[in-house]
Order: sequence, then C-alpha cells, then structure tokens
Amino acid sequence: MRFQHQWIALYRVVAKGEAVMADEKLTHEAQKNGPSMTAVEAVVAFLIFVFGAVIVYDSVRLGHRWGEEGPQSGYFPFYIGVITCICSAVTLYQALFGSLRSKEVFVEYGQLKDVLSVLIPAAVYVLGIQVIGIYLASTIYITLFMTIMGKFPLIKGVAVGVGVAAAFFALFEVWFKIPLYKGWINLLAFTGY
Repeated sequence: MRFQHQWIALYRVVAKGEAVMADEKLTHEAQKNGPSMTAVEAVVAFLIFVFGAVIVYDSVRLGHRWGEEGPQSGYFPFYIGVITCICSAVTLYQALFGSLRSKEVFVEYGQLKDVLSVLIPAAVYVLGIQVIGIYLASTIYITLFMTIMGKFPLIKGVAVGVGVAAAFFALFEVWFKIPLYKGWINLLAFTGY
C-alpha cells in the first residue's frame, strides 16, 4: 500500500506539477547528515590549542624572558601562544560541556564533498608551485579545473591556462622585471629568465 502511495505522490509531482508534500520534506530532513557544530567546534579548538602550544614551546626554546638588553626573541610570541591556548581551551570546554551545545549539522556530507573538490586541487596546486613553479603549476591548474569542474572542452582549458600563464610571465618577468618562483625543477630555464 505504501509503495502505491509513493507512486501516486510521484505522479502528482511529475504530471500535475504539484508542490512537494510535507512528508517528503520530512524525508529530506531525515536524510541530512554530517558532522555536528559541536564536533567541528571541538576539533578546531583543539587544533588551535596545539598551534598555541607549539608557539609556547618554541618561544621557551628561543628565550621567553626579559633579558639584559630587553625582551628575548620568544618574549612576545610566548604570551601570544599562552593567550591562544587559554582561549582555545575555553572554547573547547564550551563546545564539549557548555549549555549552548548545538546538535545542528555543520555541513552535510554532499556539501563537504563539493568544498573538498575545490580545496584539494588548490592544495595540490600550492604544492605544485613549490616543485615546478608558479607558471607551469598555474597552467596545469587552470586547464584541469576548467575541463574537470567547468566541463569545458580540453582545448579551451589548455588555451586559457597557457594564455593566463603567458600573460603573467610577460607582465612580471619581461615588463616589470620581477622574477616569480620557478620551482625546484625549473622547466622554464630555457627562456633565460
């Protein structure tokens, strides 16, 4: 019987153009899943605490006191690290034990997939800049992004990627005489720049 009701509801939506029924809205609400706000707040607070602790540790290694000539190298970073640790510890406590903990979904997994489909290639691009330099990495990044994410033909992606990189090469290297990073493996050495 339930199967028959689903087909009738589908018929109403498709054939008659009726709006989605209330129980379909409830089904959508039930399908929402992802990390909660509380979990994300706790993880971010913990990571910031670790960051602050690293700053404190390194500041102690450098010297975090007031010396004969004035503050030592780690004096100001030490206190910034301590303040960071205190604030993140308070945030972590509130996220885990506070009265305003939220059961709300921070981001649905489908949305997170969309974000990561942009973030991961951008991270690879940044690493690519270190290896092959900004011009070649930009050419590859723009080409792949246009063809994979933008669904453009490969020839258009290559044309735009090469065109943008060539324009920036001419602008910075030739006209302004400002060399940009060419990477550990300088594949553009043949240009003389």
